[in-house]
Amino acid sequence: MEESNNYGHQHPLLLILNQDQMIHNQSGATHCSRCGEEVSTTCFCCVEHCGFYLHKACADAPLELNHPFHPHHPLVLLQEPPSSYSGCVCDFCDEPCTNFIYHRSCALDFHIKCALLIFNIAENNLKELEHVALQDEELADENKCFGCWEPLAKYTHFSPDCGFNLHDKCAELPFKLNLECHREHPLVLQFNSERLSCKICCLVRTRRGFVYGCSPCEFVVHIECVSQSPLQVIKSTNHEHPFTLFNGHQHPLFLMLNQEQLMDNQRGVTDCSRCGEKVSAPCFCCAEHCGFYLHKVCAEAPLELNHPFHLNHPLLMQNAPYSSGMYICNFCNKSGHKSVYRCSSCELDFHIKCALFTFNIAENNLKELQHVALQHPLTPTEKGDEKLKDVSKCFGCREPLPNYTHFSPCRGFNLHEKCTEIPFKLNHVCHRKHPLVLQFNSERLSCKICCQVTRRRGFVYGCSPCKFVVHIECASQSPLQVIKSTNHEHPFTLSLRQVPFTCDGCGTEGNHVAYTCGTCNITIHKNCISLPRIIKSKWHDHRLLHTYFHHIEDFRVLNCLRCHDEVNTEHGSYYCSKCNGIFHVKCVMKDKDSYEIVENEDEIEMPIESSIIVIESNDAGEATKINHFKHMHNLMLGPFVGGYENSCDGCMLPISDPFYYCSECAFFLHKACAELPKMKNVWYHDCKEPLALISDKAFLCGRCYCISNAFAYECCGCEEKICLRCVIALTPGARSCLKHEHPLFYYTKHNGKCNACGMTTQAAFCCKDCNFVLDLDCFSLPITARHKCDEHLLSLTDHDDNSYSEHYHCDICEESRDPNHWFYNCATCDTSAHRYCVLEEYPFLKLRSIQEGNDHPHPLTFVKKKYYYPDCDKCGEPCEGVALECSKSECKYIVHWKCVEGTYLWGW
Repeated sequence: MEESNNYGHQHPLLLILNQDQMIHNQSGATHCSRCGEEVSTTCFCCVEHCGFYLHKACADAPLELNHPFHPHHPLVLLQEPPSSYSGCVCDFCDEPCTNFIYHRSCALDFHIKCALLIFNIAENNLKELEHVALQDEELADENKCFGCWEPLAKYTHFSPDCGFNLHDKCAELPFKLNLECHREHPLVLQFNSERLSCKICCLVRTRRGFVYGCSPCEFVVHIECVSQSPLQVIKSTNHEHPFTLFNGHQHPLFLMLNQEQLMDNQRGVTDCSRCGEKVSAPCFCCAEHCGFYLHKVCAEAPLELNHPFHLNHPLLMQNAPYSSGMYICNFCNKSGHKSVYRCSSCELDFHIKCALFTFNIAENNLKELQHVALQHPLTPTEKGDEKLKDVSKCFGCREPLPNYTHFSPCRGFNLHEKCTEIPFKLNHVCHRKHPLVLQFNSERLSCKICCQVTRRRGFVYGCSPCKFVVHIECASQSPLQVIKSTNHEHPFTLSLRQVPFTCDGCGTEGNHVAYTCGTCNITIHKNCISLPRIIKSKWHDHRLLHTYFHHIEDFRVLNCLRCHDEVNTEHGSYYCSKCNGIFHVKCVMKDKDSYEIVENEDEIEMPIESSIIVIESNDAGEATKINHFKHMHNLMLGPFVGGYENSCDGCMLPISDPFYYCSECAFFLHKACAELPKMKNVWYHDCKEPLALISDKAFLCGRCYCISNAFAYECCGCEEKICLRCVIALTPGARSCLKHEHPLFYYTKHNGKCNACGMTTQAAFCCKDCNFVLDLDCFSLPITARHKCDEHLLSLTDHDDNSYSEHYHCDICEESRDPNHWFYNCATCDTSAHRYCVLEEYPFLKLRSIQEGNDHPHPLTFVKKKYYYPDCDKCGEPCEGVALECSKSECKYIVHWKCVEGTYLWGW
């Protein structure tokens, strides 16, 4: 018998080793004074037989316990629950705590035996706990496993005296594990103390039990979420093998192997949550039946795909990367809004199925793809009797598909049977350094054989280090191919010599593949063999003829009417013999919608219908008297005795020589405005039909956005109208400006600042000899203008060089102005004003002209009152600006132009 210290008791304690000793010393007390449970040997007993007993485990319990399941803080042994507690309950067995407890300030409390039992669970994994019995009895349905909280019935489990129940499989749970959804740190088995929500199922549970957690990251997952119970999977799928998968979803997924299982589990949602397409078995379904489905292929798709057709960078799976939530697949050209395989460096996007399908193309060359059906293109599709249209192309060679056998999977992938046998790699005579590899057309490089830059989806043969690309159809052509040209009398033969050359067809350089005519010593690109001989272009009023070289007798330099650069007449170009206009081949054929091929060369070109009839001419052949179809009287060639204070009725700019005038009424036309044709093509208008000349109709110009009622060209299709100022200014060729000594050329892409207004412009008139730039509005400014602030005409001035003036201001609005910006000035009176102050709001509306098509019974006239301002019949305010006034003096009807502008311009 061993005597021990008193463990806080007033008498010494004796160690009792057998039941006989215990019975001998009992005095009616049979419970441990620490844990409150019935004592049994081995235990400690009071030597004075006062009824104080201690289990040996309770006596040996440390005053501070560092528990593996609660690594944050130690558990402290207290003689009784804290005074602030009411109804303290053990967080392990859920039974009340009245005596000694292990306590922690984070609201954790344990009986001594419970704390020591789970300490041994953590240390020994339940294998060396002799007092925990293994049994196989049937328990009530409400009994749950402490680990996974699944029912215990009909399952082998552990059941100690304290009511601790655990599945046999849950007894083997690892103390630590690495989980895909939390790669930063391993997860540790621990008490569910902080009641954090599970990161997989997103539920917060208040019950006792274990979780896997990462304390620094406050990351918690339930044990059942980490490893799905076999029982639930079997009940849900009628399949003997469980399958647990998370894939970023909050609930576990299970595998469904047939369509009947899919129908049993559907809740109205049949689309894959990753690719967005309709699901079919086999697929994965959410165990919680929340409508989350995954194709088996989509579920097993890798997050990073090293694709043979895109060797430069891996394709990474991610959500739709754009703000709209949509993307266009670079394989099938269809939109998507779910997960995407993306290469952000090359801006490539692929549906999951498209990326995996093309991956199989590269690996198996289409021979082992069982889901790709071989069929005839004229076979009716699932939509009924719809047949493939002529626009359907083979994905490989881009040739038409009708009358060809092809592959057609669900993604719309069409391929000739012959194109399924194209090799993954090939050696080509045009690039002997490295083999060419079949790959996505991602960088949109031009083909080295046909020199075309293709923007279409599809494959090419390429060498990425050398930036060398050839189309599949170009790579497959015979090296000894002879091609007959429609534009040349002799055939062209492929030359295998890889030397730089200048194409005699288009005038641009070539570095690889050339075709030659030995008879005429002409070398051209393959694609230039089919150049049309005659075309009709929007950039020019006459037909253009293609020539391989052009003779110039006067040694002039000819500039392209589109790009304004010199045309090398020793090589191919398009030329107009009527007006000596010339174009680079690449310039005039840059936009397919801007030209059409003249098939019948013998067809007589329709003459351009003139707007004038010449009545009299002078000795030099210049028309001195004409009749214009937009005016009732004959017009005479100036000079006009009355001076030059009037504006052209065609463009509304001030009259300047040469011009025509009417001797019977105040009607003036610049010679250039009068000679414009009745119908005209303009390169900047999208419609194919020419525009018709109109007049005396208020309109909004589609180019400068100014409102005018002078002459304009109107499209009979879309009814867009363009003023004569813009038509003349944007006619291809050199333009002159009175404020600049050199000719100006219009460039559709020019990012710079206008010299006149200082504003940044995206398109402008530029000088090739200096840095002078004008935007369209400033180029068309009137050189002279009249304003009530001065009795003289004001002249457009480009620079204020008054050295005596320290402050520059506008004499109309009295605000400051920039002396380097153009302004209007009277040299006699020293009046200076902003150009917009002088021109005011409607500088190109012709006053005193009749406006047709109104809801007033009498004709209305454009007026601008100077001395009195009658009230507007629409808004009631004084008509100080431009107004429409009834032409009949007895009718006092007048309205602001602003009040009725929408009605006349847009029919509001």
